[in-house]
Parts: sequence; structure tokens; C-alpha cells
Amino acid sequence: MFRCLVCRSTEFENDFVGEVFNVNGKHVLVEHIPAIVCRRCGDKTFTRETTEKIRKMIHGKEKPVKSVAIDVFDFA
Repeated sequence: MFRCLVCRSTEFENDFVGEVFNVNGKHVLVEHIPAIVCRRCGDKTFTRETTEKIRKMIHGKEKPVKSVAIDVFDFA
């Protein structure tokens, strides 16, 4: 049985999510990642296979499908 590592809930759903990764000081967005999402707290969990595919994608020779500009705010 799956149990959330954050809130210990057993209520989850399979979904597709986007996640931002910091790679050598550069932010990279990966979209449409299959994930197990906790219904209580929203924490996302990826399988080992998914995590490995993401690692190969952002550290390998694969090219991004698009680039976007983002607004950046400094909370300090």
C-alpha cells in the first residue's frame, strides 16, 4: 500500500504534473510527468523509472521542446 512520505495519508491519485529542476544554476521545467499525487497534501512521488528518464533527459543530449521567459521576484 502506498503511504505519503510527508503526511502519511494513503489517499492518492495517478496524475501528470510539471516540475522545475535546478540544473547547474539553471531552472528547467519538465512537463507531463506521470506521478503519484497525495490527495491530502499534494506531495508528488515519481517511480524509479520516471526519475531515471528525467535525469537522462535533462543531463543528456535531448533538446527541449520549447523555451519560455519567466518573471523573477526577489522576496528578500
